[in-house]
Amino acid sequence: MRILVSLGVLLVLLVAGAAGAQDRGSYVQIEAHPSLRVAQERARAYGNLLQSVNGFAIPGGWYGVTLGPFDDAQALAELRRLRREGLIPRDSFVTEGGSYRDRFWPLGVTTDADIAVATPQGQGAGTTAPQPAAPSTDTAVIATEPATPAAPVVEPEETPSEARRSESVLNREERENLQRALQWFGFYTARIDGAFGRGTRASMSRWQEQAGVDVTGVLTTRQRARLLEEFRAAQAALGLEPLESRDAGIRVTAPLGLVQFDRIEAPFVHYTEKDGSGMRLSLISQPGDRAALGGLYEILQTLDVVPTEGERSKQRDSFRIMGLEDGRTTQVFAKLEDSKIFGYMLSWPEERAADAARAIEAMEATLTSTGPALDPDLGFDPATQSFDMVSGLEVRQPLRSASGFFVDGRGRVVTASENVRACGRITLDRLHDARVLAAANGITVLEPLGTLAPIEVARMAPAEGRLRSAVSVGGFPFGGVLGAATLSFGTLEDVRGLDGSDAILRLSLNTREGDVGGPVLDGSGRVAGMLLPAPQDDNRALPADVAFAAKSSAVKMVLRDAGVTPDVATTGGALASEDLTTRATGMTVLVSCWE
Repeated sequence: MRILVSLGVLLVLLVAGAAGAQDRGSYVQIEAHPSLRVAQERARAYGNLLQSVNGFAIPGGWYGVTLGPFDDAQALAELRRLRREGLIPRDSFVTEGGSYRDRFWPLGVTTDADIAVATPQGQGAGTTAPQPAAPSTDTAVIATEPATPAAPVVEPEETPSEARRSESVLNREERENLQRALQWFGFYTARIDGAFGRGTRASMSRWQEQAGVDVTGVLTTRQRARLLEEFRAAQAALGLEPLESRDAGIRVTAPLGLVQFDRIEAPFVHYTEKDGSGMRLSLISQPGDRAALGGLYEILQTLDVVPTEGERSKQRDSFRIMGLEDGRTTQVFAKLEDSKIFGYMLSWPEERAADAARAIEAMEATLTSTGPALDPDLGFDPATQSFDMVSGLEVRQPLRSASGFFVDGRGRVVTASENVRACGRITLDRLHDARVLAAANGITVLEPLGTLAPIEVARMAPAEGRLRSAVSVGGFPFGGVLGAATLSFGTLEDVRGLDGSDAILRLSLNTREGDVGGPVLDGSGRVAGMLLPAPQDDNRALPADVAFAAKSSAVKMVLRDAGVTPDVATTGGALASEDLTTRATGMTVLVSCWE
């Protein structure tokens, strides 16, 4: 088939070949390479991320990769935006493109003149379809044969010797950037120094092995371009950028590609996951002192977002918590400076572990206080308050919570066996882990795993009290909602159970499930027994004020078998109600059972 081309079109082609292929306007030049093949690869790679990618020949045998054309203001705005997002190199710049010559990218708009530049002499090249030109009034025509589009020029991979020669012209910054890229992907762990020693060569070999190319320990020009492009793409996805919260008075480099602002609920500024990343971030900011820092350390460990497993460390003016569970990790760091507590809490799914490690490194290197702490009332909404929430974060809930009481100065505790049945974890006052030391006859002795110094220790009554005498029970009837133990009052009705058991006391008082395991005190504040669960009998319904307790003699027997010597009070006078309450609440402890 023959096609007709007007003399006017040919004239346009000649002018385009002489003056260059660029459009009018400003461009953002992002890279330049002495190799056409490399420049084409880089243009293709950028084309997968950005729009308006062009490639032009530049005088001196170089090939530039650009974005545009734009008007002047738009070009400058695009330069700043893409730099900020980490999608283009920091040394990119705006140019009017006056030095640009033949266009080599996109391939679909390549001109005859471009082919002359792109094709080595002697290989031969066809003619591609010219770009559209303005209509011509010329009537003279010439005939020409149909053109065959030229295939892209693909240069062969460099040999190791050629790779070393191309590597030798890299400056220090370019060599350091390669080390940073290898470090980002976990292949390089040494210092960034720009020196390609054995460590760097070994990391290059590992990268080549992972990339499925020949393992030589020397990256070719093409491999270096690929590594750096993957590095830039990964950085862009993570989006490590300076983040400043004026409300919290904190500046930090954060992974803003993976999280986005959600809300403020003092002492937290919450950032939720972005685009399904599964990563969550909370900045911590509050006024306080060392006591407040210690309180925050304890409270954070009750949150559902902070798993119970993992290392904890607390220093004089800082703390760190690592919470580990299947599929998720949370790290918390906070420090005290100038009466201000500030830090972060980062939570991520297992598949984001590498991103989290990079984010944490950047965050800890840049975490800075820039002003006053977060206003304690900021974000507070009285209508949304809940005992199960702390500043918008869910408090971890136990399977059940009830009561117990301290029986010695080492913090060992007596409780009802039912309270700790089938527990994966047991805590005292939700802060101290404990284990079962001994159990018998519905009575269990717990031992704290760490140091614990109780305020009050039970003094056991030497014998049963008088019938109809006043008794009281210390406990947590609402499972710790009230924060401190309460005292319920009643009377001693019998020193035997309904079945005649002489190890049981029958009481008349109203209790709740949370009171079970609590101490039963006589009027002198001595422990006469331990409150037992209500008996389960489908054939009989007892009055609401009927309760049962294990006698102090039964409790003492279990304690002695566990190697604990109880304190037995031989005498005692009646206590004032306020003194009785102080003693009871001081010895009563919240016992929680967790999965």
